[in-house]
Amino acid sequence: MAAEAQAAEAAGKLDILGHIQDKSYLDVPVLDAHHLIDGRLNLIELPPVQIMGVTIDFSITKHVVMMWLAAALVVGFMLRAFRRPSRVPRGMANLLEAMVVFVRDDIVYATMGERGRPYLPYLLTVFFFILTCNLLGLIPYAATATGNISVTAALAFCTFVVILIAGIANNGLFGYLRSLVPHGVPAWLLPIMIPVEVLGVFARPFALCIRLFANMMAGHVVILALLGMIFLFGTLGVAPVSVAFAAAIYLLEIFVALVQAFIFTLLSSLFIGMAAHPEH
Repeated sequence: MAAEAQAAEAAGKLDILGHIQDKSYLDVPVLDAHHLIDGRLNLIELPPVQIMGVTIDFSITKHVVMMWLAAALVVGFMLRAFRRPSRVPRGMANLLEAMVVFVRDDIVYATMGERGRPYLPYLLTVFFFILTCNLLGLIPYAATATGNISVTAALAFCTFVVILIAGIANNGLFGYLRSLVPHGVPAWLLPIMIPVEVLGVFARPFALCIRLFANMMAGHVVILALLGMIFLFGTLGVAPVSVAFAAAIYLLEIFVALVQAFIFTLLSSLFIGMAAHPEH
């Protein structure tokens, strides 16, 4: 009974979900802390606002701060790297230019050709913002904003709006609606195909949202679960195995951060291209 109580107490102290959920404060070591590592900085809490019958909370949370930080870092690095353009970029400019060329040639042009140039600024912004959010989540005391389904839903909604704009701008409203149904479909199949294709329009951004959210959250849960085995069993005997596996997953998370930014941008480019040029 004592061992079970000890294990339950350790599991309660670990609180895996508490580490990945959004919070109304920042984890800041040393600041007003009892054990030098458990300090916190409370963020601004605002009263909820009613808009058209919907309650919206505009309070500042940890994930909001991480998004602000990610946006500031992207803008800051870009301004710092390209403040003095040159034919032969060096240092940070060389790295960022290689990534920009990769997104342009291997994602946008590969899926849409030269006609994808108007959408390149949006797709580059999405790529660098998601990548920065993913990498920030690997820093101790930080958080992964893309592990919040509200954040990934907002990103997917932005892509959804661009898809609609691209489809209507290139084909007209009625031309875009006609393109939703494959050419040559028999008339008797239209009552089935039209609802399916309309549902597919909304399923694409939904898939973007869930894929990014699930992949970014899963890695953190696995790492915390592996480290939690030390507290669960109450012995340092499992520490070498737990830490070794957690370190391996942590390194894998760096790769996943890059891959998920690439996949979100690639699929966004594909969906925009399909809407803008349905004949291809």
